[in-house]
Amino acid sequence: MSRDDIDRRDVLAGAGTMGVITLAGCAGGGDGGGEDGGSGSEEGGSGGEGGGGESYEIVIAGTSSGSSTQQAGQALARAASQHSDILDISVQVTDGWTANLYEYDSGNVSSMGVDNNSLSKAMNEEGPFADESVDDIPHQGFVFTNLEIYWVATEESGITSTADLQDGGYTIYPIQPGFGTRLLTEEVIREAGVWENNDILNVGTSDIAGAVEEGRVDAMAIYGANGVALSSWVQEVDVRSGGGLNVIEVDDNFDQAIGDVDGAIKKEGLEPYGWEQEVTGVTDTTTAWVLAGQWAFGPDVPAGATEEVARLSSEHWEAIREADPTALDHSDPETMTTAVIEDLPVHPGVADYFEANDVWNDDWTRGETEG
Repeated sequence: MSRDDIDRRDVLAGAGTMGVITLAGCAGGGDGGGEDGGSGSEEGGSGGEGGGGESYEIVIAGTSSGSSTQQAGQALARAASQHSDILDISVQVTDGWTANLYEYDSGNVSSMGVDNNSLSKAMNEEGPFADESVDDIPHQGFVFTNLEIYWVATEESGITSTADLQDGGYTIYPIQPGFGTRLLTEEVIREAGVWENNDILNVGTSDIAGAVEEGRVDAMAIYGANGVALSSWVQEVDVRSGGGLNVIEVDDNFDQAIGDVDGAIKKEGLEPYGWEQEVTGVTDTTTAWVLAGQWAFGPDVPAGATEEVARLSSEHWEAIREADPTALDHSDPETMTTAVIEDLPVHPGVADYFEANDVWNDDWTRGETEG
C-alpha cells in the first residue's frame, strides 16, 4: 500500500494540525509556543503531582473512532485531567498505526499510537514503506496494548478452517487499510497464500458491522486487547451480526505462516473473550497473531511531557483502567519496557522515567529533544 492509498480525508478530522505541542508557562512567565506558533498559557503550570513549573499540551494521533488506540488514548487523557497539573492530553481520529507514520513524516503529528511491526517496516523500508519510505521516525515511548488477532467466519459461509480460505472464492476482511493490524494481517495472509484467491473487502472499521449485517463478508480478522475485551468496532460487529459468527480453526499452513512473519507473535490456544454471542460452534480455541502497540513521540515533544505520560501510566494505571478495561497494569514500570526496539531511540522523557525507576537497559538508545 503506497502513501497515496491512504485516505486522508478523515486523518485530521476536527483538527487544524495534530502535531500541536504547547509548552505553557515557563518559569519566567513568558509565552511558550509549539511548532505551530501557538501561544502558551499565561498562568503556567502549578506543578501539582507532576511537579515543576512548566505545563504541556499534547495531541495524540490515535486511530479510527472506536478503536483500541482511541480507547487507550482517551483513558490516558482522562487520567491526565484527574491526576496531573502540568499535562493536558487530547486524542484525534486518524486512519491507523501505519498511516500515523506517514502523517508524522509529513509533519502533521508529533505524538501517536503505533505498532512495532509498522515501526520495524518503516525502519527497514519494507512492506508499504518499500515503495514509499519515510525519512523521519518518532522516538519510542512504551507499550500500551497487545492486540490478539484471529479469524471469525459467518455460519452462512460454511467456513470452518483457514484451509477453506486456501481453496478461495470468499470475501474476507483483513481489517481497515492503514491500520498496523491490517499491515501485519495482510502479511500473514499473503505468506499463507490466501490473499490472491479471495476477494478483499476494503472498508473502514466503522462500516464493517453493516457489511456483516448485510451478508457482504464471509470471514474477517478481528482482535481483542490483552485478553480482556474486544475492540469497540468488533463489539459492534458482535451486536449486529445476528449471532451468526464462529471462531475458525487454524490449519498447519496458516499456523506456519504466522510463525514465518517476523512482526507476528504466535499465541496458540486462545479462548475467545468479550463476545455477547456464542462463537465456539466450530472450535473452543484458536491461534492468534499478536501485535504490540506503543505510544511514540517526536523530538519536538518536551521531555517533561513524556515523562509525565509515563508517570501517569504507571502510578495511575488503575484510573486508566477505569476508563479502558483493557489497559495494562503498569504499576511495575518494568512492564512498560516489554516492547522496546533496541535500534530505535527511546524518547528522553520516557528514558528519564525508566532510569529513575531502575528499568533502563544500557543496550537501548536514548533520544534527544530539539531545542
